[in-house]
Amino acid sequence: MPLDPVRSDLASDTVPYNYFTNLVGSWIWASTVSNNQTVLMWRSFEIPDSAQVKEAQLYITADNEFVVYLDGHELGRGDDWHDMFLFNLDELLAPGRHVFAVKAFNSFDYAGLALGLQIELANGRRLEIKSDKKWKVVPDNLNDWQKMTEARTDWTPVTVEVAWGKKPWLSPSQRVRIMPTETLVKVHFWQNGWFQILLLIVCSIVMALSLWLLAQLALRRKESWLLKRERTRIARDIHDDLGAKMTQLVLHCEVAQSELSSDLEAHSRIDVVGRNVREMLSALDEILWAVNPRQDTLREFTSYICNYAEQFLKSTAIRYFLDIPQEIPASAANLPLRRGLFMAIKEALNNAVKHSGATELRLQIRFRRERLVVILVDNGKGFERTTSKGDGSGLTNMTQRLTELGGNCIITSQAGKGCRVEFNVPIKPLHWRLWS
Repeated sequence: MPLDPVRSDLASDTVPYNYFTNLVGSWIWASTVSNNQTVLMWRSFEIPDSAQVKEAQLYITADNEFVVYLDGHELGRGDDWHDMFLFNLDELLAPGRHVFAVKAFNSFDYAGLALGLQIELANGRRLEIKSDKKWKVVPDNLNDWQKMTEARTDWTPVTVEVAWGKKPWLSPSQRVRIMPTETLVKVHFWQNGWFQILLLIVCSIVMALSLWLLAQLALRRKESWLLKRERTRIARDIHDDLGAKMTQLVLHCEVAQSELSSDLEAHSRIDVVGRNVREMLSALDEILWAVNPRQDTLREFTSYICNYAEQFLKSTAIRYFLDIPQEIPASAANLPLRRGLFMAIKEALNNAVKHSGATELRLQIRFRRERLVVILVDNGKGFERTTSKGDGSGLTNMTQRLTELGGNCIITSQAGKGCRVEFNVPIKPLHWRLWS
């Protein structure tokens, strides 16, 4: 039976007293009754989790006064048992556990409380909570008892005095007072003080951590700047000092050769010294290139590799082809990467010239998903790779260098079908250098 007809029936000022016989429970109170007595009564109830409350009406009266609470929030007050107080709880009840709490006061003589909660669910089921033996009497020295969701062991059951409509509470009619019901403000967990304090602590920790990371980043950038400046100074000093002296040594060798043209043995020795000094100058140029921070980009690396390959192969019988992309990404090429990959490429070129017997060689550079790929392919005699020591240390060194760089070296060769060497290493975009 829907609850709407009840509301329409109660539109009049008074209704027959027995109208509420099936709507409320018995008159209940503490085990003892006295004048000027305050009694705290408590009861919990459940609404099924899968249920939806369609309508809910609370009828309550007391001899003499009451304050009623729902889930710790005050619903309203009453002060005369001749009045039936009606509360609409449609918007206040949801599936789950709820608590009713009533603070009742008796001025003198008889004392009692009667109430009934009628709930109609959306599925047609009807729930009733009435004043009966399931209610508990709460000690009057307990704080926040209205908000407690579980009854304590020292709470005693109420005493059922008489059923509704029995003496001494008997009247031909009863006034109905429809009480205004304010929607309870639902306090979410993020509105609680403990959560806000916790959030403040977390934010403070995050802010402190962020400041620390910024300080570390600034320190790293400062260290990187100082390191680059020192590398630049070292490269400049080596070039200006050691490079100049070695160049003078080459010139002195050439002068000595011209002055000792009649002494063939001395001329030969000076020629050997001159060649060694030129080789040292070439090795020094490679060291200066590796140390100089201005070369720490893929563009400079690619340009240097191409120039080196041209100079190295120009004096041989091998025709060479350079396959370089038109656009080279603006990515960092740090010292370990440039030095390690250059030494591996240099070893591969040296093997091709000394051992392959090739007439053509192709150097190809590609960039694939933040990886640098360098491929050398020749049309030489090739070889069959084995696991024996006959492979030599050159191939092992190339593989080890690429492994140290986080990449790999793939050598493919067959007898009479040339050789293909592929170097594959990871690279970083230029803006990553701040974090490296």
